[in-house]
Amino acid sequence: MDRTPAPQFAFVGLAVADMAASVAFYRRLGLVFPEGSEQEPHVETELPGGLLLVLDTEATIRSFHPDRQPPTGGARAALAFRCQSPAHVDAVYRELTDAGYHGELKPWDAFWGQRYASLLDPDGNGVDLLAPL
Repeated sequence: MDRTPAPQFAFVGLAVADMAASVAFYRRLGLVFPEGSEQEPHVETELPGGLLLVLDTEATIRSFHPDRQPPTGGARAALAFRCQSPAHVDAVYRELTDAGYHGELKPWDAFWGQRYASLLDPDGNGVDLLAPL
């Protein structure tokens, strides 16, 4: 029997309306994008373990998929960032909301044993912050 290897998960891709705003948001969370990424239609950053986070402008996506309609009605994707401690969750949440980003769920001690908070990135994607209690 021929066994073809399973495809390997390679990246998380997000469609963005404003590349500069999205790059600025994810840089505040510690991700590294090449200098000048704010003006590019497509950018990538490698995450620990080799997975990529890929940002493409809506215009870039329409260039090869002209009939695509952006999803409506809430968050389109959710990413989670592990923080060093419960206090770190609070500090990162405060920094981002003080910078004007939308806080969706204030930090709280979740019943499953984590300090947990949720924000929205500039395109309405969920971004969770968490740390073990």
